[in-house]
Amino acid sequence: MMISTRGRYALRVMIDLAENGTDGYIPMKAVAERQNISLKYLERILPVLVKNGLIEGIQGKSGGYRLTRKTDEYIIGEILRLTEGDLAPVSCLECSAQPCQHTADCRTRPMWLKLQAVINNYLDSVTLDDLLRGNVDGVL
Repeated sequence: MMISTRGRYALRVMIDLAENGTDGYIPMKAVAERQNISLKYLERILPVLVKNGLIEGIQGKSGGYRLTRKTDEYIIGEILRLTEGDLAPVSCLECSAQPCQHTADCRTRPMWLKLQAVINNYLDSVTLDDLLRGNVDGVL
């Protein structure tokens, strides 16, 4: 499993909105400039976040985006699963995977299942607020 730019940029956008959103809606262009992310790429990420209720946006002259919750209510695992899809460490554990013919006798499957649980448990224990505060060392 490797987190793509889509997931990493989504986290950067969420942090940017948290840091700069005290005055209301933040224009996408401002986020793009601060985060050095192309507008075209943000146009693919932001709708996913809006559709799933993590942020809200309005169009127009004073439009932009803002968070819909407090920063401690955003779970990093949720954001990454929305933008990345599955966080499975191997393809046979992905939600959309075809049943593996070796499942019954696979000696590595328990290890991959445990790794998947560790990854998900960790990412589900970190909040946007933790990232804002730089408080990820003590999480787990």
